[in-house]
Amino acid sequence: MRSFLIALALSLTTSVTAFAQPAERPSSAVRFEAEQILYNRATTLVRRSPEARGEAAVALIRQAGFEPVVETFMGGDTQGLPPMEGRNITFVVPGHGNCGCEILLTAHYDVVRLQSGELADGLVDNGGSVVAVIEAARQLRDADLYHDVRVVLFDQEELGLLGSRAWIAAHGTGHAAAVVNSDVAAFGDTMMYGQNNGRQSLFVTQAVQRVCSERELQCVGYPNYPPSDDRTFSADGTPVVSLGFQTEIGAHQMWLAFNAPEGQSGLAPGFVPEVFTVIHSANDNARRMEGSTLLLAAETYAAVVREIDEHLESQ
Repeated sequence: MRSFLIALALSLTTSVTAFAQPAERPSSAVRFEAEQILYNRATTLVRRSPEARGEAAVALIRQAGFEPVVETFMGGDTQGLPPMEGRNITFVVPGHGNCGCEILLTAHYDVVRLQSGELADGLVDNGGSVVAVIEAARQLRDADLYHDVRVVLFDQEELGLLGSRAWIAAHGTGHAAAVVNSDVAAFGDTMMYGQNNGRQSLFVTQAVQRVCSERELQCVGYPNYPPSDDRTFSADGTPVVSLGFQTEIGAHQMWLAFNAPEGQSGLAPGFVPEVFTVIHSANDNARRMEGSTLLLAAETYAAVVREIDEHLESQ
């Protein structure tokens, strides 16, 4: 029986429609096997050099059935480092609209360098997101979308959003109908989303809210949300939302830390939300990652992209 379940789970990871519709969710045992597959894929991103981490991301994209393109740029020296080459990695899920317009699904794959000189494992920030957006793209392959969906994995986000800045400098944003960015999505079952990316992004956050309601997903909107590559796009006037996952308590504690008036958060003086004791540290490792979150994030991102696509096509 177990071998049958494993074989079925493996087929789900290559099947285009496996988790596309909430009404067709598999059994809990099969779902657990699929979660473990995503978890194991994320751990392959733990590498000892930026170049090797990029190669691991390329391998995951090919494993999902897509052919990636690597675009190099010169970045690097915002942390006292000499200029160094960065690599953005991209691939496309074609839509049927032939409109030259795209919905971007993005995440950064780079990690910080610890005081020891080694790279952090970076599975919470941001390997989980990398696996989730690739899996979301796989789920969207047969969704008959109007827009193309372009997945972009940015390099050098941790050095000052350099990868997304280089992307916009090279391609512009006139073709981008909307951007869905994922950062810190590796544990917990509560989705956080930013609401501070300008009026042009309102329809994107409304799409997120509809998905949260339809899927009965616990979601917390942040009027003030920590910055990620979404800020590069919002500064350019592009509709964008940034998404992440945490425990429900952690998500609300972080909301209070970032959004409550000074002295009115109810948090202990000097309180630091748990997630900030994990990221950018040696604690950001496989022990803090949950396969259930990776699958939940992938399903949710795919649903958000479908919702945005339908809304824009109807306009």
